[in-house]
Amino acid sequence: MTATRGTSVDIPTRDGTADAYLTHPDDHRPHPAVLLYMDAFGLRPGLRAMADRLAGNGYTVLVPNAFYRQGRAPVVELPDFIDTSARPELFQRITPLIRSLTPDPAERDAEAFLRWLAGCPQAADGPVGVIGYCMGARLALRAAGSHPERVAALAGFHGGALATDTPDSPHLVAGRITAEVYFGHADQDRSLPPEQIERLEKALTEAGVRHRTEVYPGAQHGFTQADTSSYHPEAAERHWRELLALLDRAL
Repeated sequence: MTATRGTSVDIPTRDGTADAYLTHPDDHRPHPAVLLYMDAFGLRPGLRAMADRLAGNGYTVLVPNAFYRQGRAPVVELPDFIDTSARPELFQRITPLIRSLTPDPAERDAEAFLRWLAGCPQAADGPVGVIGYCMGARLALRAAGSHPERVAALAGFHGGALATDTPDSPHLVAGRITAEVYFGHADQDRSLPPEQIERLEKALTEAGVRHRTEVYPGAQHGFTQADTSSYHPEAAERHWRELLALLDRAL
């Protein structure tokens, strides 16, 4: 991998200023842009390290603090390692933040983030990739549906509530997606039961979206996150292989 350079940036939105992490190859050349949506635990060292790994493979990566309306990251203080015992107390504080990201603000934010990347000197002209983890998979799905002219690759990993029976379920944007899509689901994930996986697959198929959805055996929700007890090394490396192959094809 190439050397990378990361820095904190501020992004103006219609609802305020979003703090974010920008990382890219340290070679003074523009590279294909990727918008990376965080998981529920937020913008933190572990997520920055993942963005750096992606940048080291030749991409300019922007990781916004999706909870910026409630403050700059870290909005919720986290332990260095998030184990099972810490989760109940953390989610008492995080769940209201997740619920505040309804479709309208999520789509406004996507517009702002993509507009910022379009003017970023380190980002090449052309299509953008959007990826998301946990709740970020929902945000990535909405971004691809609301900006089909910009997003050429969409990937989501251990996403929750992607295809509910509510009228604003994320999977309902499938008909507007033009990107190539990949989803890697965890087979031990109560936030995305089999019926939702089937509903998402059906929506993408009926919309004619180029896609592949796979269930990772033995993986829990959060399997890509090395700073949590859900981390699954083999599944995480599989996620990297699939993600990089998708981006290499589409961008």
